[in-house]
Amino acid sequence: MTHIQIGCNLSYTVTQTTSFLFNIAAARTLQQTIGEETLQLNPAIHFETFTLGTEGIQVYRIVAEPCELQLQYHAQVELYPDRYDTAEIIETDFQHLPYEVLPYLNPSRYCESDRLAHFATRLFGNIPHGYSRVTEICDWINANLDYQAGSSGESTSACDVLIQRVGVCRDYAHLAIALCRALCIPARYISGYALGLQPPDFHGFFEAYLGSRWYLFDATRMAPVEGFVRIGIGRDAADASFATIIGTAALTTMSVWAQ
Repeated sequence: MTHIQIGCNLSYTVTQTTSFLFNIAAARTLQQTIGEETLQLNPAIHFETFTLGTEGIQVYRIVAEPCELQLQYHAQVELYPDRYDTAEIIETDFQHLPYEVLPYLNPSRYCESDRLAHFATRLFGNIPHGYSRVTEICDWINANLDYQAGSSGESTSACDVLIQRVGVCRDYAHLAIALCRALCIPARYISGYALGLQPPDFHGFFEAYLGSRWYLFDATRMAPVEGFVRIGIGRDAADASFATIIGTAALTTMSVWAQ
């Protein structure tokens, strides 16, 4: 078991009535339990808390009038990392995949797996199938991309990253997801807090479905997966943004921590 303190401070200048969905809270899963948890808003306005889907994703909904909005989230999390022999983890044939994981084989906004099938097969088609093949994908991405803050934007996709060979954590995850899906390995995007990440920020990992369950990977190799506290899950980062804003508001400050 690992005990981790996580949190974030966010500040916005709100210039008209604006609705926010904040996906910043630690999810409730079998691998992580939440102890003390607080959300503080200044000004002190009403907020709703609700859970999305079956993955324990917790979301805050807030409606703010024009103001300088400050949000602080804090939680104590106990992690129970899985232990497994990676040599024994195999890929699941398509005909045996559970119905609920099939959508994670499809192309999505940032993960154009249909455009990368030939490339993925050429590089990774002859590698023994299983955990080692996903690890090889991560190794290739880590060796062939340069991590550079600010190098990509909201429209940057896996194909863009493959051409430009530069990106940030979400780009590394998107390319890994697209390559996995192109090889008929279900894969999905995971957002969260990462212990040991420098500089601290919300981090993008991904999961691949192997054998009969999901396994966590990080192609950036910037933080250990054993210290990752998950927040959101989706087909790609579009489904797991830390903030969705309907209205007019500008982010002025942000700090994130996990320790």
